[in-house]
Amino acid sequence: MGIKAALPRYELYVYNAVVYLGMLWAASWIFDVSSSNVNRKTFKSSVTPGWFGRRMDTADFEWVMWFSTYRDHILFALSGHVIFAKICSMLAPQHRSLMYLCYGTLAVLVTMGWTYTTLILSHCVLLYSISLVKLRWLCFLAGLTTLSTFKMEPFISWQAGFVTGDFELRSVLFYGGCGFTIMRCMSFALENCEKKEGNYSILELLKYNFYLPFFFFGPIMTFDKFYAQANKDDLTRKEGAIWNISLQGLVHLGAILTVDILFHFLYILSIPTDMKLLKHMSDWAVVGLAYCNLVYDWVKAAVLFGVINTVSRLDRLDPPQPPKCITMLYVFSETHFDRGINDWLCKYVYNYLGGKHDTVWDEAIATLCTFGITVLWLGPCQVVFIWAFFNCFGLNFELWTSKFVCMEPFASLEMAMSPAMSRRIRAVFNTFNFWTIVLYNVIALNSLEFTKLVAKRLLLKGFPITTITVLITSMLLDI
Repeated sequence: MGIKAALPRYELYVYNAVVYLGMLWAASWIFDVSSSNVNRKTFKSSVTPGWFGRRMDTADFEWVMWFSTYRDHILFALSGHVIFAKICSMLAPQHRSLMYLCYGTLAVLVTMGWTYTTLILSHCVLLYSISLVKLRWLCFLAGLTTLSTFKMEPFISWQAGFVTGDFELRSVLFYGGCGFTIMRCMSFALENCEKKEGNYSILELLKYNFYLPFFFFGPIMTFDKFYAQANKDDLTRKEGAIWNISLQGLVHLGAILTVDILFHFLYILSIPTDMKLLKHMSDWAVVGLAYCNLVYDWVKAAVLFGVINTVSRLDRLDPPQPPKCITMLYVFSETHFDRGINDWLCKYVYNYLGGKHDTVWDEAIATLCTFGITVLWLGPCQVVFIWAFFNCFGLNFELWTSKFVCMEPFASLEMAMSPAMSRRIRAVFNTFNFWTIVLYNVIALNSLEFTKLVAKRLLLKGFPITTITVLITSMLLDI
């Protein structure tokens, strides 16, 4: 009851001040390490010349690809879509989704070649044919089997041979386009199973799949939402809609510049790859480094999807919202870095199997199936299996704990408290949950070795000073 209870304003000001000071303190340690090791041999390939006469952390290929190496190509493709869509909405608004299909198919054809386009079309036709049977289990079986062919040899090499050309972005576009195509086709097939009369046409599937802003990099909109929004007749915008879209674009531009500037001073991506250097860093620097990596990954997801979403909003679509910031997460049920995939999994797997999520058995089945599909989506490997296991356990443990604390005498004790006190006490327990979320997800973002080091510094070597200080700072963050 006390999660959103109001607290005195001065109390919140004190909490925020302590949290920001703690973040600045950790950032200062990372800055010192970055500055003193700028010419380190292990950073030779990932720390390159940048602005202001300083060197810049370029360890994240995806960020560099979007906003440096292939920035002009991506801007050209998206700008062409915006111009083409505007012309179509003025001349033939009732056929705009068909025009999106034409432009998207042409862009894929020019970029990846006709053999790759044929491969994508073959997967669409296959899963469309299976969807006509209207059996959910068969659609899932066919979709997941098809998805698995992009995760194992010799199927990967055989299908990769359909891509012509030898440009650097080839593999990224190949896996992105194919993976998202399978997920979109599965969404279409499952929605077709729910359609009581008749079937959706294959043309609707192609319009959905070849919408260019979503094709290679996502996010995923479920078919029912895309179909309803892309075919609505009312094209009038709400007052101030264009202003809000423009403002979002400026916010994303500001975020890109901010991240690029910070990369010149904080090498948060390169440092975790050097275990020898990490062993000589302070506890605060190591813990702060783990936290910064999660915050950066959230910013990256918000910006990358935000740029694409800005374009799709110009087409009068309502795409998935950006992920929730890591600083606001204290439960596993809200932890995700791709809201599109999260919405897809919740709609077709987690909520479908788990129902109201009020029984331990149903929740266990729902989470196991959800994370099983997630492992296949990310690509089965040791790190992904470990990440999935811990997050699956965390999600179930939350349900067990919530049911336990609803029993007596805990329920009566909380009812006897004021809402504000309940909020403070919940924050104490949520702190442990927060850091398990951080550690579990650092496994996927960095490495198992780095995660072990962070856990050792936080819980063992840094105990009790670092442990208590970090937990108190995190507790104030969760309040």
